[in-house]
Amino acid sequence: MSFQEVHYRPVLGRVLAVLTMVVCAFGAVATVVTDPAAALRYVWPLLLVGVLAWALYWRPGLEVAEHGVTVVNPLSTHFVPWPNITSIDTRYALTLHTVTADERGGTVRVWAAPASGRHRTLGLSPKDFDGIGESARGRHGEVRLTDATSTPIGNLAQLVRGRWERLRDTGAFASGIDPEASTVRWHRGTIAAVLALGAATAIGLLV
Repeated sequence: MSFQEVHYRPVLGRVLAVLTMVVCAFGAVATVVTDPAAALRYVWPLLLVGVLAWALYWRPGLEVAEHGVTVVNPLSTHFVPWPNITSIDTRYALTLHTVTADERGGTVRVWAAPASGRHRTLGLSPKDFDGIGESARGRHGEVRLTDATSTPIGNLAQLVRGRWERLRDTGAFASGIDPEASTVRWHRGTIAAVLALGAATAIGLLV
């Protein structure tokens, strides 16, 4: 059976990003039309908020592919091959614990999959934890509430964990790990835009 790739981006985050960007765009246009002189000072904060909304809520995502996991965060994109993952956690967010070149270990947190709030974990029953992989369980068999497959983060975690456990158990990692195969790509354009608009905002408001 061929592996089906998964591309996840939270719908709520994308809706919030669109609404914020539309409001910022409308405010910027209205400022330029009504008072062009004032726009030189006040349009930059609106543009900054719009860029941040796009970076924080529209861009982030998670891609689960045949050869590894790609985590798209606001300022960076991480690719982690399956053998380089040592465990999957959901304490604060969906987190991949990995092997690094210096053998100290690293973590890659998935911005698009934060831990569920208490209101999402109230009323959970044992059935909500059916099918959870053994690697999610603690020393005494305990599991986190955020591992419940009925929660968004728990469902994603089990999807990643299930694929990782199957590969591990079938000997797919027998050839060893390659820490150098994990990559990080910084979003330099986004970082530069945020810094430039932040500086323009400070200058506009202070001058």
